[in-house]
Amino acid sequence: MSEDLVARVLAVAIMLLVGFPVHEFAHALAAYRLGDSTAKHLGRLTLNPIAHFDPLGGILLAVTFIGSSFGFGWAKPTPVNPNNLEGGRYGEAIVAAAGPISNFILAVIVALPLRYLGDNPDLAQQIPALVLDVLVFFVFINVVLMVFNLFPVPPLDGSKVLFAFLPPRLSWQWRPILEQYGFILLLLLFFFPPGDSIGGRVISPVIFGIFRFLVGV
Repeated sequence: MSEDLVARVLAVAIMLLVGFPVHEFAHALAAYRLGDSTAKHLGRLTLNPIAHFDPLGGILLAVTFIGSSFGFGWAKPTPVNPNNLEGGRYGEAIVAAAGPISNFILAVIVALPLRYLGDNPDLAQQIPALVLDVLVFFVFINVVLMVFNLFPVPPLDGSKVLFAFLPPRLSWQWRPILEQYGFILLLLLFFFPPGDSIGGRVISPVIFGIFRFLVGV
């Protein structure tokens, strides 16, 4: 097994144990602070990775990142009752945004020492290349998940942020339609045509721009 493959496997494992749980915990905590205890009552206000693990989403992350270098996956969605949230649809937007924001925070936390090491090559040489590769991959996956989740199409988090800032009448008219057909729309945007999708062309420059800025390359 090559060192690159080992690093990818380890990065995926850390995402399943840390990245995904933190993302879903952020949703649950934001909802709890805004008055909704649904996630807490269902045992989801926790960093325990078992509580948030989704087999299909975890497998897909492993397959896509190890096989194509562009990780895509998910954890078990955090249950939220919007009717309990303070602030109405703005409260729902805050809860939705909390997940991607947590991914950004994780990426920044790990990217800071990478930037420092980049400015101090002598120190960087003392750290095993495998460790550096895992850290770089961890930052990249978190940036991918942050940007992808903010894409404003249901069921992604960005859709709830979008609905919060649309005029109420427009949101009321379009939300049921987009929520019904959002998954199909995502498939069309990100998988057709294969290898050159519209969605990929939109978010790839954003992902790589943020990633390069964070790690300083």
